[in-house]
Amino acid sequence: MEPIQALSLLGGLSPAQFMRRHWQKKPLLVRQAIAGMQPLLSAPQLFALAARAEVESRLIERSGRTGQSWKLRRGPFSRRALPALGTPGWTLLVQGVDLHHQGAHELLQRFRFIPDARLDDLMISYASAEGGVGPHFDSYDVFLLQASGSRRWQIGAQSDLGLREDAPLKILRDFRPQQEFVLHAGDMLYLPPRYAHDGVAVPCQDDQGRSQPCMTYSIGFRAPSRQELASALLVRMAETDPDPAGDVPVLYRDPGQQACDTPAAIPARLREFAQSALERALREPAALDRALGQYLSEPKPSVWFEAGQPSWTPGQGLRLHPCSRMLYDERHVFINGECLLASGRDARLMRQLADNRRLEGRSIQAASEQARQMLAQWLEDGWLEPS
Repeated sequence: MEPIQALSLLGGLSPAQFMRRHWQKKPLLVRQAIAGMQPLLSAPQLFALAARAEVESRLIERSGRTGQSWKLRRGPFSRRALPALGTPGWTLLVQGVDLHHQGAHELLQRFRFIPDARLDDLMISYASAEGGVGPHFDSYDVFLLQASGSRRWQIGAQSDLGLREDAPLKILRDFRPQQEFVLHAGDMLYLPPRYAHDGVAVPCQDDQGRSQPCMTYSIGFRAPSRQELASALLVRMAETDPDPAGDVPVLYRDPGQQACDTPAAIPARLREFAQSALERALREPAALDRALGQYLSEPKPSVWFEAGQPSWTPGQGLRLHPCSRMLYDERHVFINGECLLASGRDARLMRQLADNRRLEGRSIQAASEQARQMLAQWLEDGWLEPS
Protein backbone atom coordinates (compact mmCIF):
# COMPACT_ATOMS: atom_id res chain seq x y z
CA MET A 1 0.00 0.00 0.00
CA GLU A 2 1.47 3.33 -1.10
CA PRO A 3 1.37 5.90 1.74
CA ILE A 4 0.82 8.77 -0.73
CA GLN A 5 -1.99 7.14 -2.74
CA ALA A 6 -5.43 8.73 -2.20
CA LEU A 7 -7.95 6.23 -0.86
CA SER A 8 -11.74 6.36 -1.03
CA LEU A 9 -11.59 4.47 2.28
CA LEU A 10 -10.20 7.66 3.83
CA GLY A 11 -12.41 10.10 1.93
CA GLY A 12 -9.79 10.88 -0.71
CA LEU A 13 -6.96 11.35 1.78
CA SER A 14 -3.78 9.38 1.38
CA PRO A 15 -2.67 7.26 4.36
CA ALA A 16 0.16 9.75 4.92
CA GLN A 17 -2.30 12.66 5.06
CA PHE A 18 -4.68 10.79 7.35
CA MET A 19 -1.94 9.86 9.80
CA ARG A 20 -0.61 13.41 9.85
CA ARG A 21 -3.95 15.19 10.21
CA HIS A 22 -6.24 12.80 12.11
CA TRP A 23 -4.49 9.82 13.73
CA GLN A 24 -4.77 10.30 17.50
CA LYS A 25 -5.73 13.94 16.89
CA LYS A 26 -9.29 14.45 15.61
CA PRO A 27 -12.25 12.50 14.17
CA LEU A 28 -12.90 11.91 10.50
CA LEU A 29 -16.29 11.20 8.91
CA VAL A 30 -16.14 9.49 5.50
CA ARG A 31 -19.30 9.10 3.46
CA GLN A 32 -19.23 5.97 1.31
CA ALA A 33 -15.80 4.89 2.43
CA ILE A 34 -16.78 1.57 0.84
CA ALA A 35 -19.34 2.24 -1.87
CA GLY A 36 -22.04 -0.42 -2.22
CA MET A 37 -21.07 -1.95 1.13
CA GLN A 38 -22.74 -5.27 1.88
CA PRO A 39 -22.38 -7.14 5.18
CA LEU A 40 -19.76 -9.86 5.03
CA LEU A 41 -21.81 -12.11 7.30
CA SER A 42 -25.56 -12.51 7.45
CA ALA A 43 -27.29 -12.25 10.82
CA PRO A 44 -27.64 -16.08 11.11
CA GLN A 45 -23.92 -16.49 10.35
CA LEU A 46 -23.02 -13.93 13.02
CA PHE A 47 -25.32 -15.64 15.54
CA ALA A 48 -23.65 -18.97 14.72
CA LEU A 49 -20.25 -17.43 15.50
CA ALA A 50 -21.56 -16.14 18.83
CA ALA A 51 -22.58 -19.71 19.71
CA ARG A 52 -18.98 -20.97 19.51
CA ALA A 53 -17.04 -21.29 22.76
CA GLU A 54 -13.75 -20.03 21.27
CA VAL A 55 -15.36 -16.79 20.02
CA GLU A 56 -15.68 -13.87 22.44
CA SER A 57 -19.20 -12.43 22.42
CA ARG A 58 -21.32 -10.18 24.62
CA LEU A 59 -25.02 -9.37 24.78
CA ILE A 60 -26.00 -5.91 26.01
CA GLU A 61 -29.60 -4.98 26.73
CA ARG A 62 -30.99 -1.58 27.64
CA SER A 63 -34.34 -1.16 29.32
CA GLY A 64 -36.32 1.10 31.64
CA ARG A 65 -38.53 4.06 30.84
CA THR A 66 -35.52 6.21 29.98
CA GLY A 67 -33.53 3.38 28.42
CA GLN A 68 -30.73 3.89 30.92
CA SER A 69 -30.86 0.52 32.68
CA TRP A 70 -28.31 -1.94 31.37
CA LYS A 71 -27.71 -5.68 31.45
CA LEU A 72 -24.54 -7.44 30.27
CA ARG A 73 -24.10 -11.15 29.54
CA ARG A 74 -21.12 -12.98 28.07
CA GLY A 75 -21.31 -15.75 25.47
CA PRO A 76 -21.35 -18.23 23.99
CA PHE A 77 -25.04 -17.82 23.11
CA SER A 78 -27.36 -20.29 21.49
CA ARG A 79 -29.85 -18.67 19.13
CA ARG A 80 -32.59 -19.21 21.72
CA ALA A 81 -30.53 -17.26 24.27
CA LEU A 82 -30.72 -14.13 22.11
CA PRO A 83 -33.78 -11.85 22.17
CA ALA A 84 -36.25 -11.89 19.29
CA LEU A 85 -35.18 -9.78 16.33
CA GLY A 86 -38.11 -7.42 16.83
CA THR A 87 -37.29 -6.75 20.48
CA PRO A 88 -35.83 -3.23 20.75
CA GLY A 89 -32.77 -2.14 22.68
CA TRP A 90 -30.35 -5.08 22.45
CA THR A 91 -26.88 -5.43 20.95
CA LEU A 92 -24.74 -8.47 20.21
CA LEU A 93 -20.98 -7.85 20.04
CA VAL A 94 -18.79 -10.51 18.40
CA GLN A 95 -15.05 -9.96 18.80
CA GLY A 96 -12.20 -11.06 16.53
CA VAL A 97 -14.36 -11.96 13.53
CA ASP A 98 -11.30 -11.60 11.29
CA LEU A 99 -9.89 -14.76 12.91
CA HIS A 100 -12.87 -16.83 11.77
CA HIS A 101 -14.01 -15.33 8.47
CA GLN A 102 -11.80 -14.79 5.44
CA GLY A 103 -13.77 -11.78 4.17
CA ALA A 104 -13.45 -10.04 7.53
CA HIS A 105 -9.73 -10.81 7.56
CA GLU A 106 -9.34 -9.27 4.09
CA LEU A 107 -11.28 -6.17 5.13
CA LEU A 108 -8.93 -5.71 8.09
CA GLN A 109 -5.96 -5.79 5.70
CA ARG A 110 -7.21 -2.55 4.12
CA PHE A 111 -6.10 -0.75 7.29
CA ARG A 112 -2.49 -1.95 7.16
CA PHE A 113 -1.22 1.56 6.52
CA ILE A 114 -1.03 1.39 10.33
CA PRO A 115 1.65 -1.02 11.70
CA ASP A 116 0.55 -4.60 12.32
CA ALA A 117 1.92 -4.28 15.84
CA ARG A 118 -0.96 -1.86 16.51
CA LEU A 119 -3.74 -3.43 14.46
CA ASP A 120 -5.92 -5.60 16.69
CA ASP A 121 -9.15 -7.04 15.32
CA LEU A 122 -12.52 -6.55 13.66
CA MET A 123 -15.57 -6.63 15.92
CA ILE A 124 -19.13 -6.81 14.60
CA SER A 125 -22.01 -5.18 16.44
CA TYR A 126 -25.55 -6.33 15.63
CA ALA A 127 -28.21 -4.08 17.14
CA SER A 128 -31.98 -4.07 17.11
CA ALA A 129 -33.81 -0.73 16.94
CA GLU A 130 -32.56 1.63 19.70
CA GLY A 131 -29.80 -0.83 20.52
CA GLY A 132 -26.40 0.44 21.64
CA VAL A 133 -23.83 0.14 24.39
CA GLY A 134 -24.32 3.59 25.90
CA PRO A 135 -22.12 6.70 25.86
CA HIS A 136 -18.52 5.66 26.45
CA PHE A 137 -14.95 6.17 25.32
CA ASP A 138 -12.31 3.75 24.07
CA SER A 139 -8.68 3.83 25.14
CA TYR A 140 -7.61 3.07 21.58
CA ASP A 141 -8.24 4.36 18.06
CA VAL A 142 -11.26 2.93 16.27
CA PHE A 143 -12.79 2.99 12.78
CA LEU A 144 -16.58 2.50 12.88
CA LEU A 145 -17.75 1.18 9.52
CA GLN A 146 -21.48 0.82 8.91
CA ALA A 147 -22.08 -2.48 7.10
CA SER A 148 -25.89 -2.44 6.93
CA GLY A 149 -28.78 -0.46 8.35
CA SER A 150 -28.22 2.90 10.02
CA ARG A 151 -26.75 4.13 13.29
CA ARG A 152 -26.88 7.58 14.85
CA TRP A 153 -23.59 8.64 16.40
CA GLN A 154 -23.13 11.45 18.89
CA ILE A 155 -19.53 12.38 19.68
CA GLY A 156 -17.71 14.88 21.86
CA ALA A 157 -14.20 15.79 23.00
CA GLN A 158 -15.11 16.17 26.67
CA SER A 159 -12.58 16.21 29.48
CA ASP A 160 -14.91 14.70 32.10
CA LEU A 161 -14.62 10.95 31.53
CA GLY A 162 -16.09 9.85 34.85
CA LEU A 163 -18.10 6.62 34.73
CA ARG A 164 -21.40 5.56 36.22
CA GLU A 165 -21.01 3.26 39.22
CA ASP A 166 -24.42 1.59 38.86
CA ALA A 167 -23.90 0.06 35.40
CA PRO A 168 -22.17 -3.20 34.36
CA LEU A 169 -20.61 -1.32 31.43
CA LYS A 170 -18.17 1.56 31.29
CA ILE A 171 -20.83 4.22 30.65
CA LEU A 172 -20.05 7.91 30.95
CA ARG A 173 -21.67 9.62 33.88
CA ASP A 174 -22.15 12.95 32.11
CA PHE A 175 -22.09 12.65 28.31
CA ARG A 176 -22.12 15.97 26.46
CA PRO A 177 -22.14 15.43 22.67
CA GLN A 178 -20.90 18.16 20.35
CA GLN A 179 -21.66 16.57 16.95
CA GLU A 180 -24.19 14.12 15.56
CA PHE A 181 -24.13 11.96 12.41
CA VAL A 182 -26.30 9.21 10.99
CA LEU A 183 -24.20 6.58 9.22
CA HIS A 184 -25.61 4.38 6.47
CA ALA A 185 -24.10 1.32 4.80
CA GLY A 186 -20.60 2.16 3.54
CA ASP A 187 -20.11 5.23 5.76
CA MET A 188 -17.27 5.27 8.28
CA LEU A 189 -16.30 7.31 11.33
CA TYR A 190 -12.79 7.41 12.78
CA LEU A 191 -12.35 8.38 16.43
CA PRO A 192 -9.06 8.91 18.31
CA PRO A 193 -8.55 7.48 21.81
CA ARG A 194 -10.67 8.80 24.71
CA TYR A 195 -13.11 10.55 22.38
CA ALA A 196 -16.61 10.21 23.90
CA HIS A 197 -19.24 8.64 21.64
CA ASP A 198 -22.65 6.98 21.68
CA GLY A 199 -24.08 4.95 18.80
CA VAL A 200 -27.76 3.98 18.61
CA ALA A 201 -29.38 1.85 15.90
CA VAL A 202 -32.14 3.63 14.01
CA PRO A 203 -34.84 1.91 11.90
CA CYS A 204 -33.83 1.54 8.26
CA GLN A 205 -35.53 0.03 5.22
CA ASP A 206 -34.19 -0.90 1.80
CA ASP A 207 -35.69 0.19 -1.53
CA GLN A 208 -38.29 -2.55 -1.31
CA GLY A 209 -39.45 -1.57 2.16
CA ARG A 210 -37.74 -4.40 4.00
CA SER A 211 -36.22 -3.70 7.40
CA GLN A 212 -32.42 -3.65 7.44
CA PRO A 213 -30.49 -4.91 10.49
CA CYS A 214 -28.01 -2.49 11.98
CA MET A 215 -24.52 -4.00 11.74
CA THR A 216 -21.43 -1.95 12.51
CA TYR A 217 -17.85 -3.14 12.03
CA SER A 218 -15.32 -1.78 14.52
CA ILE A 219 -11.66 -1.89 13.51
CA GLY A 220 -9.76 -1.59 16.77
CA PHE A 221 -6.10 -1.17 17.70
CA ARG A 222 -3.79 -2.46 20.39
CA ALA A 223 -2.76 0.06 23.02
CA PRO A 224 -0.95 -1.77 25.84
CA SER A 225 -0.47 0.14 29.04
CA ARG A 226 3.05 0.87 30.23
CA GLN A 227 2.48 -1.44 33.20
CA GLU A 228 1.16 -4.28 31.02
CA LEU A 229 4.05 -3.96 28.59
CA ALA A 230 6.71 -3.81 31.31
CA SER A 231 5.29 -6.86 33.06
CA ALA A 232 5.09 -8.94 29.87
CA LEU A 233 8.59 -7.96 28.70
CA LEU A 234 10.28 -8.62 32.05
CA VAL A 235 8.75 -12.10 32.22
CA ARG A 236 9.95 -12.95 28.70
CA MET A 237 13.40 -11.46 29.24
CA ALA A 238 13.85 -13.40 32.47
CA GLU A 239 12.81 -16.65 30.76
CA THR A 240 15.31 -16.23 27.91
CA ASP A 241 18.22 -14.62 29.81
CA PRO A 242 21.30 -16.81 29.35
CA ASP A 243 22.86 -17.63 32.71
CA PRO A 244 26.63 -18.21 32.93
CA ALA A 245 25.95 -21.02 35.39
CA GLY A 246 24.16 -22.98 32.69
CA ASP A 247 21.20 -25.01 33.94
CA VAL A 248 22.00 -24.26 37.58
CA PRO A 249 19.92 -21.26 38.72
CA VAL A 250 21.67 -18.48 40.61
CA LEU A 251 20.03 -18.49 44.02
CA TYR A 252 20.12 -15.79 46.67
CA ARG A 253 22.77 -16.46 49.31
CA ASP A 254 23.51 -14.60 52.51
CA PRO A 255 26.34 -16.29 54.44
CA GLY A 256 27.01 -13.02 56.24
CA GLN A 257 23.45 -12.63 57.54
CA GLN A 258 23.46 -11.89 61.27
CA ALA A 259 20.87 -12.85 63.81
CA CYS A 260 18.16 -10.18 63.90
CA ASP A 261 15.58 -8.87 66.33
CA THR A 262 13.39 -7.39 63.52
CA PRO A 263 12.52 -10.51 61.49
CA ALA A 264 9.82 -8.77 59.38
CA ALA A 265 12.28 -6.28 57.88
CA ILE A 266 13.38 -7.04 54.30
CA PRO A 267 17.19 -7.48 54.25
CA ALA A 268 19.05 -4.83 52.27
CA ARG A 269 21.16 -7.54 50.63
CA LEU A 270 18.02 -9.26 49.27
CA ARG A 271 16.88 -5.97 47.76
CA GLU A 272 20.29 -5.56 46.11
CA PHE A 273 20.00 -9.09 44.70
CA ALA A 274 16.59 -8.25 43.25
CA GLN A 275 17.90 -5.04 41.70
CA SER A 276 20.85 -6.83 40.12
CA ALA A 277 18.45 -9.42 38.65
CA LEU A 278 16.44 -6.68 36.94
CA GLU A 279 19.54 -4.86 35.75
CA ARG A 280 20.87 -8.08 34.27
CA ALA A 281 17.63 -8.70 32.38
CA LEU A 282 17.75 -5.19 30.91
CA ARG A 283 21.48 -5.13 30.18
CA GLU A 284 21.37 -6.70 26.71
CA PRO A 285 19.47 -4.54 24.15
CA ALA A 286 18.77 -7.56 21.95
CA ALA A 287 16.95 -9.22 24.84
CA LEU A 288 14.45 -6.36 24.89
CA ASP A 289 14.05 -6.57 21.10
CA ARG A 290 13.36 -10.31 21.28
CA ALA A 291 10.90 -9.98 24.14
CA LEU A 292 9.01 -7.15 22.47
CA GLY A 293 8.68 -9.00 19.17
CA GLN A 294 7.55 -12.18 20.89
CA TYR A 295 4.96 -10.30 22.92
CA LEU A 296 3.56 -8.37 19.95
CA SER A 297 3.37 -11.45 17.70
CA GLU A 298 1.76 -13.71 20.30
CA PRO A 299 -1.65 -14.92 19.06
CA LYS A 300 -4.69 -14.33 21.22
CA PRO A 301 -5.36 -16.99 23.88
CA SER A 302 -8.40 -18.30 21.98
CA VAL A 303 -6.37 -18.93 18.80
CA TRP A 304 -5.26 -22.43 17.89
CA PHE A 305 -3.84 -23.89 14.70
CA GLU A 306 -4.70 -27.21 13.10
CA ALA A 307 -1.42 -29.02 12.53
CA GLY A 308 -0.89 -31.47 9.68
CA GLN A 309 0.67 -31.38 6.23
CA PRO A 310 -1.89 -29.84 3.83
CA SER A 311 -1.90 -30.53 0.12
CA TRP A 312 0.84 -28.31 -1.28
CA THR A 313 3.15 -28.71 -4.26
CA PRO A 314 6.50 -27.02 -4.97
CA GLY A 315 5.95 -24.00 -7.16
CA GLN A 316 2.68 -23.16 -5.43
CA GLY A 317 2.51 -19.99 -3.34
CA LEU A 318 1.98 -19.79 0.41
CA ARG A 319 0.14 -17.32 2.59
CA LEU A 320 -0.05 -16.70 6.32
CA HIS A 321 -3.00 -18.24 8.08
CA PRO A 322 -5.46 -15.46 9.05
CA CYS A 323 -4.69 -16.11 12.73
CA SER A 324 -0.91 -15.89 12.28
CA ARG A 325 0.88 -12.78 13.48
CA MET A 326 4.24 -12.07 11.86
CA LEU A 327 6.54 -9.09 12.54
CA TYR A 328 10.21 -8.24 12.20
CA ASP A 329 12.90 -5.81 13.27
CA GLU A 330 16.44 -5.21 11.99
CA ARG A 331 17.80 -8.56 13.18
CA HIS A 332 14.86 -10.81 14.02
CA VAL A 333 11.72 -12.30 12.54
CA PHE A 334 8.81 -13.06 14.86
CA ILE A 335 5.92 -15.36 14.14
CA ASN A 336 3.23 -16.42 16.61
CA GLY A 337 5.37 -15.64 19.64
CA GLU A 338 8.57 -17.26 18.32
CA CYS A 339 11.80 -15.44 17.49
CA LEU A 340 14.28 -16.21 14.71
CA LEU A 341 17.56 -14.56 13.80
CA ALA A 342 17.52 -13.65 10.11
CA SER A 343 19.94 -11.94 7.74
CA GLY A 344 20.71 -11.66 4.06
CA ARG A 345 18.46 -13.22 1.45
CA ASP A 346 16.45 -15.27 3.94
CA ALA A 347 15.70 -12.16 5.99
CA ARG A 348 14.42 -10.36 2.89
CA LEU A 349 12.19 -13.34 2.08
CA MET A 350 10.72 -13.49 5.58
CA ARG A 351 10.11 -9.74 5.65
CA GLN A 352 8.36 -10.03 2.31
CA LEU A 353 6.11 -12.73 3.77
CA ALA A 354 5.38 -10.59 6.84
CA ASP A 355 4.59 -7.43 4.84
CA ASN A 356 2.56 -9.08 2.06
CA ARG A 357 1.27 -12.03 4.11
CA ARG A 358 2.01 -14.26 1.12
CA LEU A 359 4.86 -15.55 -1.01
CA GLU A 360 4.79 -16.44 -4.69
CA GLY A 361 5.96 -19.90 -5.71
CA ARG A 362 9.00 -18.57 -7.58
CA SER A 363 10.19 -16.71 -4.46
CA ILE A 364 9.97 -19.91 -2.44
CA GLN A 365 11.90 -21.87 -5.08
CA ALA A 366 14.67 -19.26 -5.02
CA ALA A 367 15.00 -19.42 -1.22
CA SER A 368 17.76 -21.26 0.61
CA GLU A 369 17.25 -24.84 1.72
CA GLN A 370 17.08 -23.69 5.35
CA ALA A 371 14.36 -21.15 4.55
CA ARG A 372 12.33 -23.71 2.60
CA GLN A 373 12.55 -26.14 5.50
CA MET A 374 11.34 -23.42 7.86
CA LEU A 375 8.38 -22.63 5.60
CA ALA A 376 7.57 -26.33 5.36
CA GLN A 377 7.55 -26.57 9.15
CA TRP A 378 5.26 -23.55 9.47
CA LEU A 379 2.98 -25.11 6.86
CA GLU A 380 2.81 -28.32 8.88
CA ASP A 381 2.17 -26.35 12.07
CA GLY A 382 -0.81 -24.66 10.42
CA TRP A 383 0.80 -21.20 10.47
CA LEU A 384 0.88 -21.11 6.66
CA GLU A 385 -1.55 -22.37 4.07
CA PRO A 386 -1.37 -22.89 0.29
CA SER A 387 -2.46 -19.85 -1.70
